[in-house]
Amino acid sequence: MSSRLASPGVLTAGAATFSVLAWASAFVSIRSAGAAYSPGALALGRLLAASLVLFALVAIRREGLPPRGAWRGIIVSGVVWFGGYMVALNWGERLVDAGTAALLVNVGPILMALLAARLLGEALPPRLLAGMGVSFGGAVVVGLSTSSGHEGGTSVLGVVLCLLAAMAYATGVVAQKPALAYGTPLQVTAYSCLVGTVACLPFAGQLATELPDAPTSATLNMLYLGVVPTALAFTTWTYALARMPASRLGATTYAVPAIVVLLSWAFLDEVPAWLTLLGGALCLTGVAVSRSRPRAPRASAAASAPAVRPAESGPEPAPADAQ
Repeated sequence: MSSRLASPGVLTAGAATFSVLAWASAFVSIRSAGAAYSPGALALGRLLAASLVLFALVAIRREGLPPRGAWRGIIVSGVVWFGGYMVALNWGERLVDAGTAALLVNVGPILMALLAARLLGEALPPRLLAGMGVSFGGAVVVGLSTSSGHEGGTSVLGVVLCLLAAMAYATGVVAQKPALAYGTPLQVTAYSCLVGTVACLPFAGQLATELPDAPTSATLNMLYLGVVPTALAFTTWTYALARMPASRLGATTYAVPAIVVLLSWAFLDEVPAWLTLLGGALCLTGVAVSRSRPRAPRASAAASAPAVRPAESGPEPAPADAQ
């Protein structure tokens, strides 16, 4: 029993599950901490806390610098995902609720597949294109529903920022995948986080100004974001990413919006409107279409093949025996 629990498949699934749960909680914590911290300051504080934890783990495990081949992916992932994603998402969540933000960011797996097709030469089947269209329609519905609940076009800006965060997330994963062929998951995560921290240093003045006046709860949420959803969850994500395809791992994040809606209802008293939920359902439906495969015809052909062959070959031995 213990060997099954320690098997690579179970460990990979457990790492992916932890990342999904931690990232779902991050949407709620960002919404809470964002009331006291500006988007850039919150991103920098989160990354500073994460870097401290990650490099403590690097020192404990005595892992040195990543090999040269990993640095390109580390730099791109650090700037775009750890830096750009977090700033865009923090800003977006000031304008839309946590559940809506999670639904929009969940378009990321489709964008990830498109980038993989463009940059890594992977196939782009028609079902993926159809799913992308359905998900884009869902994003439009979410944007219309949120714009009706805010003044002017600020919520439209929030939707755009969340979609930019989804693009940054997809770009970061695609860039990070090749880096894991050279460096360990902890190395790739730690140094990507460090690159993201350096990229966010222009917000240091804002963080220094806002930190003394911020309530303790907001600061604790910022530290939580750095330790759990960043330092730990990004490490477990890279662990799983090193052991399975990026598109397949991206499918595990489809559960994030549902978890976020429950958490935001429990802790923030936020429940998206029915039109927002409809748009989110369209986003997830598009993702499901893009991931589906036409297996039924193959299965029926395989099932019928054994029945035909004995019938055709059955009469042949009889004349041989007669002779």
